[in-house]
Amino acid sequence: MTHLVQLNDSRLELADPGLLTATTYGHFTSMQVRDGRVRGLDLHLDRLDRSSRELFGHGVAADRVLSYLRTALARSASGDLSIRVTAFSRDRAFIDGTPVEPDLLITVTDPIEPTPEPPRLLAVEHERAAPHLKHTGTFSLTHEIRRARLAGYDDALFHDRTGHVSEASIWNICFVTQDRIVWPAADVLPGIAMLTLQAGLDALTVARETVDIPLAALATYDAAYLTNSIDPALPVAAITTPTGTTQYKPHPASADLLARAYEAIPLQAI
Repeated sequence: MTHLVQLNDSRLELADPGLLTATTYGHFTSMQVRDGRVRGLDLHLDRLDRSSRELFGHGVAADRVLSYLRTALARSASGDLSIRVTAFSRDRAFIDGTPVEPDLLITVTDPIEPTPEPPRLLAVEHERAAPHLKHTGTFSLTHEIRRARLAGYDDALFHDRTGHVSEASIWNICFVTQDRIVWPAADVLPGIAMLTLQAGLDALTVARETVDIPLAALATYDAAYLTNSIDPALPVAAITTPTGTTQYKPHPASADLLARAYEAIPLQAI
C-alpha cells in the first residue's frame, strides 16, 4: 500500500498517515483518480469551497486545490489513486466566528476497487447531524456499519424518525420502478456520485424523481442501487426492516442505464 500525506503543499513523513485524518471539526471530499482524471471534479471543488465558507467563513479557491492535487500526483508518480481532501483549521479563532482560511490535508492511497458483491442492508433509524455536509464527524456512521455487520449484514441503510429512507452509511441510494429512477426525498448528503448520476440521467433524458420512500414501500421497487465515488451504481441484494426482508433480483436494464448515465459525464483532468 502506498501512502502519502500532504499538508497544503508540504509533504509530511508520519508513521501512521491515518492519524491526521481524525480531525474533529472539518469536512472532506474523496475521489477516485484514474489516469490523472476525476469524474465530477468540478463538483468536488464546489463542495470544498461551499462547505469551507459554512464551517470557517472562508472559501477554498479551486486553483489552490488543483495546485495541491497536482503536486500530490507528481509526488505519487501515478495517475491511478484514491485521494481525500480534508479541510480543517489550526486557527481556533473560527470558534468565535472569525473567518479563517482552512488548511487542506491531502491524503493519497492506492485506488480502491469497487465492491465485489451486492450488499445486504439492515435498515436502522439514524439521522446524521448536518447531513448536507460531508463532515469529519463519522463516528456514528462507522458505529452503525459495525452494528449491522455484527448482526450478520454487510452495511446499514438509514431511515428517519418517520420511517422514510434517507441514505446508507457511506452511500446515497436510489430505487428503480418500471423505467423511472427514484431518489429519497429526505435530508441527505448530496453525494458527488449521486449528482453525477442525476446529471447523466438528465443528459440521457431519462425520467427521475425525488419522493418520500417509506420502509413499507421497499418491496414495490424492482431494484435498489448504492452510489458513491467507489461504487457509482452498486446493486443491493436485500434490505431487512423490522417487518421483514425485501430481496432484489439482478436488473440488467437499470444497471446498464445507470452505467451509461455515469459515463455520460466526462472525466476531468486535475
